[in-house]
Amino acid sequence: MLNERPAPAAVVSAEMEMPGALWVVGDVHGALGKLKLLLLRSGLSDFSGSWSGGDAHLVFLGDYLDRGEDGVGVIRLIRTLQRQAKLAGGRVDALLGNHEVMFLAALLFRHNDPRDELGFYEYWHSNGGQPRDMALIEPGDLSWMAERPAMLRIGPWLLQHADSAMYLKLMSGDAAGNVNTVNEAVARKLAGNSPQVWQELMNTFAARFAFAGPDGGALVKEVLSTFGGERIVHGHTPINLLLGTAGEEPGAPLTYAGRQCIDTDSAMAYIPGAGFITRLDAGGVAEVVTYPPMSYAR
Repeated sequence: MLNERPAPAAVVSAEMEMPGALWVVGDVHGALGKLKLLLLRSGLSDFSGSWSGGDAHLVFLGDYLDRGEDGVGVIRLIRTLQRQAKLAGGRVDALLGNHEVMFLAALLFRHNDPRDELGFYEYWHSNGGQPRDMALIEPGDLSWMAERPAMLRIGPWLLQHADSAMYLKLMSGDAAGNVNTVNEAVARKLAGNSPQVWQELMNTFAARFAFAGPDGGALVKEVLSTFGGERIVHGHTPINLLLGTAGEEPGAPLTYAGRQCIDTDSAMAYIPGAGFITRLDAGGVAEVVTYPPMSYAR
């Protein structure tokens, strides 16, 4: 088994113009079969799993591993699509999720490592960590995970994994607020070897519901005024958890917090019939392709 993960590469600009077609996918959590079907039904891949989306822009919002049957397969599919989309004039981006941080920490501070006094391996495993993923992971996959940005801004959309105030907390006191500042801060943390720094990052990344409470609207406005954009789109919190409808299949993204936030976590790894992929335009949700295959277009 690998004992170290490569340091992240330099952070590139994470602010882009609105493309002709912007698709987003919430938490996949190893649900490779569902992901392949959703990409096929949305026209972004063909029956072989290769990119067929032309100049479309596809963004994954994090949490590729854990819980489901093939997290490593999900990562490798996304990496392949990134290469293929670039050649076709399209683009595929993938954000950092808290489960990627948990996986990297479990690998860096292994359960037989004396530095693992905080229980990183046990924490990862108890939160859906799959030993099969850890056995199959390769150095290229680890480099890719460590290089994921925490945030992107695409046209009017601010994309982030978690419905959390974590991104504001990552700002240094004298730094100008932008997504690149946050991405650089996360990259520095992932490049370090301090168990305390990793634990703090995991704890803040695990927080949720920040935009749904009584003060959620004010926090959303602070996030948008700090990082830019007009609306936030995120995953991390399954829609049925946000609504308090445990076990039900969320068939579409949830728009909330005064229409300033969209939750795209479809719980595809938790509920057998759940899963969807969403196309956004400048006005909001333009199309939803669901699993089982049905589609909604505005």
